[in-house]
Amino acid sequence: MQQQYATPSDLTVDDKATTVDAILRYRAERPTMPLFKRRSNGQWITVTAKHFTDEVDAVAKGLIASGVEPGDRVAILSSTRYEWTVLDYAIWRAGATTVAIYETSAPDQVQWILEDSATKLLFVENHPQYTRHIRVIDEAPALGETLVIDDHALATITKRGAKLGDEELDNRHANALSSDAATLIYTSGTTGRPKGVVLTHANFIAECAATRDAVGAGLAEGKSTLLFLPLAHVFARVVAVGCVENGVILGHTNDIPNLIDDLGTFKPNYVLSVPRVFEKVYNSAKQKAYDGGKGKIFDKAADTAIEYSKAMEAGSIGLGLKLRHALFDRLVYGKLRAALGGNCEGAISGGAPLGARLGHFFRGVGIPVYEGYGLSETTAAVTANNEDHQRVGSVGRPVPGVTVAISDDGEVLLKGPVVFGGYWQNAEATADSIKDGWFHTGDIGKLEDGFLYITGRKKELIVTAGGKNVSPAQLEDTIRAHPMISQCLVVGDNKPFIGALITIDPEAVPGWLERHNLPADTPISDLVDNADLRAEIDTAVKDANAKVSNAEAIKKFTILDTDFTIESGELTPTMKLKRNVIHDAYKTAIADLYS
Repeated sequence: MQQQYATPSDLTVDDKATTVDAILRYRAERPTMPLFKRRSNGQWITVTAKHFTDEVDAVAKGLIASGVEPGDRVAILSSTRYEWTVLDYAIWRAGATTVAIYETSAPDQVQWILEDSATKLLFVENHPQYTRHIRVIDEAPALGETLVIDDHALATITKRGAKLGDEELDNRHANALSSDAATLIYTSGTTGRPKGVVLTHANFIAECAATRDAVGAGLAEGKSTLLFLPLAHVFARVVAVGCVENGVILGHTNDIPNLIDDLGTFKPNYVLSVPRVFEKVYNSAKQKAYDGGKGKIFDKAADTAIEYSKAMEAGSIGLGLKLRHALFDRLVYGKLRAALGGNCEGAISGGAPLGARLGHFFRGVGIPVYEGYGLSETTAAVTANNEDHQRVGSVGRPVPGVTVAISDDGEVLLKGPVVFGGYWQNAEATADSIKDGWFHTGDIGKLEDGFLYITGRKKELIVTAGGKNVSPAQLEDTIRAHPMISQCLVVGDNKPFIGALITIDPEAVPGWLERHNLPADTPISDLVDNADLRAEIDTAVKDANAKVSNAEAIKKFTILDTDFTIESGELTPTMKLKRNVIHDAYKTAIADLYS
């Protein structure tokens, strides 16, 4: 081992503890405690601990009446909504295991998950989803029934269990163990067939306690957050369970196009998200400023915010910088804070690298984004920045109970109670990832004063024909900062130089066309060779190249006329590039870079 750092913890998870304990305790001791806010007729209505727990019990009885036995797998294929969390807790209350499926999954992926998990009962969100997957639903060998959430599935199943008393629920709870499988989360994976990550109740309880201690104010009782990430992803799931465990009021929304409006009405204290959402907030604000003829003001405000954040870190903010910051706070920063509801004290970012640029920008405008790091296999966060310990650009220090080590080849290794025990019915994959008690993440990193920095992924390293190792993430992150750019894929494995495929953000096109006096209906395909656009993209590429050596710099790029999307299978549900899929789909465009 090159380096090692641990954060101690005195937490012990009782053998009989489960995620259900918290809601049962709230109902008995604090029935009127607010746990959720649920949207109804455009208003956010408070849901108390008693109301939620009663609902969970009623659905759990319905699951039991439907033949669900302890240990059985029940799957949820749905976007983020209140019913997802009700079903999740009801499945646990019945002693069963939740199988989480992304609503964006392709039928082949759903087929594999249903078969591999031997799911007994499936909840799908709506009829279009049911229709899309009807073939694989019909063919799933263990699946006995499918219910549609929008077709009153919860009411149907509640009615089914109406005659059951509490005895069976209490019996199942009495026999539950913290080592029982709470969920199977299938790795969305940028390569290969998804593997079922088995997370236990003990994993969840340890994670919720560790992140509460690590994050502090963000998970304090009575605070609130609006969840919009897919609940099939471990980060969103831990947010949901962590809010319940710690008494944080949780709202759900799946209306991503109107997310800013929802944040404005919900007024969360904290925003928890993946970096792409923070990028979009920054880019859309910048684009709006340019469209309104205030681009230069925004750029100066952004530079000042970044400079201010760096000065905060250095511990010395000059008077001139303070005055400039105060001016831009009135002109720009206040509007950004208002767009997030006006009550936002901070944000937590995970799922992918945020990048120092965005970290400094948001801290400089008064919304510190505390970056963390984790995987499905670690029940989300294993490291996190917080108010007391933050280094922008790092992913923070280990959360309590976790040990981080760096192997001789630079790989990040992990130990702790939040780390999973293995993949579902896949001993070979488990043996490949857990060796000598250490979980091998596949990420490359370094430790400085206990802060972890992720510098790349083992499988993503590009080795040029000249033998230079290039990590694409830093280049891609910098290029994506340009408001016209949606995605960037850096290429060059076994090639003479580094190249890039760049896609245009369709939301930014109308304003750009207007500024350049071009017809509003001009398609993106007509812009890929536009000299003005290429000049702008070239500037973004040069900005990225300025941060790396000449051997790592992008020498040529191509602008594509289509974007990479989740629906096309080129992005994972957390907006990570599926590099092998994109390489296959655009092999001609890549070859043209080197012809």
